Amino acid sequence: MNPDDPRVQRTRDRLRAALLSLAAETDLGDVTMTAVARRAEVNRATVYQHYADLDALVADAMDGAVAHVARCAALCPLDAPRDRPPEPLVDLFGHVADRAVLYRRMLSDHGSARFANRLRTRLTDELAARFERGTRPPGAVPARTHAAYLAGALVGVIADWVGGDGDPGPAGEVALATWRLLRA
Repeated sequence: MNPDDPRVQRTRDRLRAALLSLAAETDLGDVTMTAVARRAEVNRATVYQHYADLDALVADAMDGAVAHVARCAALCPLDAPRDRPPEPLVDLFGHVADRAVLYRRMLSDHGSARFANRLRTRLTDELAARFERGTRPPGAVPARTHAAYLAGALVGVIADWVGGDGDPGPAGEVALATWRLLRA
């Protein structure tokens, strides 16, 4: 199958949209390939022609979100004042807030381990690339270790923030609290 074929792209777009729609309505653990096929109005076999399993579809469907979060994290100026979060970090948490239900479902115990790993890995890669170009505070740890530490912290904060039962608080407040922790 040629991934550049417009028909393949349209089918994958429909499958991704169907999965995201279902994930916003119900726990990811309850979503099946049959339900995705039904929502996308394709044959179940078609789903398996494009994706080996539900985790592969989830990872592909959330790739844009992962890329946005990673881009925001990598753009944060590390010398911003401690009392005001950098705009890219506010953007990152605003993006997550706008999709809080989806992130909650993806990062929950019944969510997608592949998504959580992809998010952490993409954040680590983006930050490590930035750090290797010399844009990080001086430190005694290797750039990749520093990047992995920050990526794990961000994913942990995001998962905790969207995973709570109550109001997670405004994105700006969470961005400020996270920034203060990262700058400590």
